Amino acid sequence: MYWDIKSVEALDDYKLKVVRIDGLEGVLDMSPYLEKGIFHELKDTDYFRQVGISYGAITWPNGQDIAPETVEQELKRSALLKVSEG
Repeated sequence: MYWDIKSVEALDDYKLKVVRIDGLEGVLDMSPYLEKGIFHELKDTDYFRQVGISYGAITWPNGQDIAPETVEQELKRSALLKVSEG
């Protein structure tokens, strides 16, 4: 699907550099999610850096994943911020 993730890389400050197969890319800030349920475990930076891709979705070993709609919304917001800053 168009929203499948092509690559994901953990950055500092709980951010992810994300590229989708359709070319949309940007930075996803995970810090607002760290106090919510299953995402609490991502506060461990060593664990956070174990991010990967499974079936086109951003995932971690213990079952955390990010909904494609959330990724799309955040990447578009990130792209808009880059345009307004530049």
